[in-house]
Amino acid sequence: MRIALCQINPTVGDVDGNAAKIAAWIERARDAGAELAIFPELCVPGYPAEDLYLKRHFLAANVAAVEELAKGVEPGITVLIGFAEPAEGGGDYRHAYNSLAVLADGAVQHVYRKNRLPNYSVFDEQRYFIPGEAADATEVAGTRVGLTICEDVWSPGGPGQAAADAGARIVANPSGSPYHRGKGHEREEMFGERAREYDSYFAFVNLVGGQDELVFDGQSFLLAPDGSVLARAAQFDEDLVVVDVPLEDGAPAPSAEPLPDLDEVYGALVLGLHDYVEKNGFRHVGLGISGGIDSALVAILAVDAVGPERVSMVVMPSPHSSEETQDDARQIARNLGTELLDFPIEPMMDGYAEALGDVLDGLAAENIQARIRGNLMMALSNRNGWLVLTTGNKSEMSVGYATLYGDMAGGFAVIKDVPKTLVYQLVERRNERAGRELVPAAVIERPPSAELRPDQLDSDSLPDYDLLDRILEAYVERDQGSGEMVAAGLPAEIVDEVIRLVDRAEYKRRQAAPGIRITPKAFGRDRRLPITNRFGG
Repeated sequence: MRIALCQINPTVGDVDGNAAKIAAWIERARDAGAELAIFPELCVPGYPAEDLYLKRHFLAANVAAVEELAKGVEPGITVLIGFAEPAEGGGDYRHAYNSLAVLADGAVQHVYRKNRLPNYSVFDEQRYFIPGEAADATEVAGTRVGLTICEDVWSPGGPGQAAADAGARIVANPSGSPYHRGKGHEREEMFGERAREYDSYFAFVNLVGGQDELVFDGQSFLLAPDGSVLARAAQFDEDLVVVDVPLEDGAPAPSAEPLPDLDEVYGALVLGLHDYVEKNGFRHVGLGISGGIDSALVAILAVDAVGPERVSMVVMPSPHSSEETQDDARQIARNLGTELLDFPIEPMMDGYAEALGDVLDGLAAENIQARIRGNLMMALSNRNGWLVLTTGNKSEMSVGYATLYGDMAGGFAVIKDVPKTLVYQLVERRNERAGRELVPAAVIERPPSAELRPDQLDSDSLPDYDLLDRILEAYVERDQGSGEMVAAGLPAEIVDEVIRLVDRAEYKRRQAAPGIRITPKAFGRDRRLPITNRFGG
């Protein structure tokens, strides 16, 4: 059988647009001689569409699209597409299945319903869907094809095993598996185990694209019964992979090589930003460029995501801004070819000082600078229709080293889930790939500082970032308590202080802009803790 893995980038809610894309890709698969074309999970309505799945008129629209698509499927090809199937009756607020439609000969021939609904991490499927109860398969060109959807095969047994036991030689697995660092390797290892358990070929077809905080990395693949990779689609891009099963000895098969680690993370950030801009209809983005490492990374990501002609950088020096950092900020804009605007904020600081007098002292005086800059950026956004990008990293957001309505002001927090130590690595790697200093070496080498008071350094307020990020990974991503961290060799006094800072900053994170998830546990959908909380842990 010739199989087409149709790795597409749908848009949540754009039912007609998604259907048009699917129809075009069905024709591409047919033209390539495919007998079976597999599309991702919930590709018709988009995934995750969250509470849209609770709206009956939304469900009706996606069903109508599936039925219309089926009419265009001519004999000779079978198509599997993911959709939200309305449930008869129901009784509670859930009235849909996460389903897979089998299209052939101009009609919907069969429907499979996802059995295992994930309800952890970023997943809320038990909020939206009713689980299916039966394993299933369909006949394609004389071959039995097992039908599963994503989580159905993440654990041994289940509908995939049942289909294989009933004679399926190929197990199809349309998925919506979101990215985190290293996820592609984890998936291939796990699916390799399933292929060997089933003694069947395994076709995993993943979504690709950005959806709010989530990025879907694609990297669809076809595995042999021994778990080896016969074909692999690209990461972070749409791809049509057509391959014969069984693959003839010596026959070439398309197999994109996985990206190196840092390039993979960078690619996820670029795609997440690009799709947030494009799918929400923004024409232009703006950011404050300080000469520090964080805004430097956001700047190069923005240019790679949407192009320099659609990026504006704004320098907003205060009396505490050093000439060196300001020179570096302007140099980054020149290196990247973007528009550069310059708004010194000292006159506005003087106005606040005159209005507030003695009230404006210490931390209040520092924060007012960040809030002036935030106001300027939002004014430019209102005037020009920009999407303002914030530049705070995960380390800072974890411990509250950020100013509400100041540097947190904006529409999208690109590096919200990127620890500070990784920020440096990504900038160095991007310079290396460019073969020149897009970001001057001085930005990388200079001790980090918010430059809100004379001679200020981040180290005045925070532990060394290498240590801080180790503690944050343990506490935020692995949910370890202080006892476990201290037993692992981390200093008790610093651990307790970091835990206190993280817990106290929950109210700030609730008010932060959405940002791209690249770790196994990001703030937001992944990690939901109460603001009012007396557990010291």
